[in-house]
Amino acid sequence: MKKISIALILAIMITSCVSKKKYVALEVENGQIKSELNKTRVEKEDLENKFAAIQARVDNYNKKINSLTEQNDAMLVNVDNVAVISNDTKKAMRKTLQNVDASKLAGAKTLKDSMNLALSYNLNKSMDSSNLDEDEDISIDINETVVMISISDKMLFNTASYRVSNKANDILQKLANVINSEPSVEVMVEGHTDSRSIRTSKIADNWDLSVLRATSVVRKLVDDYGVAPEKLIASGRSYFKPLAENDTNENRAKNRRTRIVILPNLDKFFALMGSNE
Repeated sequence: MKKISIALILAIMITSCVSKKKYVALEVENGQIKSELNKTRVEKEDLENKFAAIQARVDNYNKKINSLTEQNDAMLVNVDNVAVISNDTKKAMRKTLQNVDASKLAGAKTLKDSMNLALSYNLNKSMDSSNLDEDEDISIDINETVVMISISDKMLFNTASYRVSNKANDILQKLANVINSEPSVEVMVEGHTDSRSIRTSKIADNWDLSVLRATSVVRKLVDDYGVAPEKLIASGRSYFKPLAENDTNENRAKNRRTRIVILPNLDKFFALMGSNE
């Protein structure tokens, strides 16, 4: 009986020792798992920080790319050594050209020709000149970075007179609207006559008539339509810059004209005209 008791006690002690060893082993394993978990958490946070840094660099690169694209669109390009416009303006010009008569568009061989057509289309639309004979009454062109609007004598004056007639009110109002809508433009009003000599009590010669007609238009634009006088220049060319030989009534009529020379920022000017689409 005594032997059995000793054996039982020994068995209990052995079992207790084994359980304690397992417990300690489990504690160690648990500690290792916690350590691995902490290590994994730190690595995860480190990866998240690295990813955030990479994403920030990507966003920054995309921003720079977009900025370069915008700069490229705004980059100025030379047009046949005549004008300087941006790629944005070229896009707007191409959109406008979709509305231009196909027969006229077929004659455009260069970018300058296309710009002429686009500006002419938009200006005519802005000035609503559909009731005019464009070939005789009003023509629009661009040359050496200026926009030129040529208005026939019969649209503005009575024969041999420098007083602006009432029939000119509509076209001058529309012209004033174009001038007033863009602060940066300057405008030269240039009078032209045919070669037939004129001399009256109030007009000394063709020089006098051409200048008087220019100043009359300038005064009308300032007094009646609110154009800032500092934007305007009045000049006369007499009959020394003819469009045609002064040998027929038809040709002389072409030479009697007032030319409005607008010196704009072409980008702004085209954007202004394009807004009327």
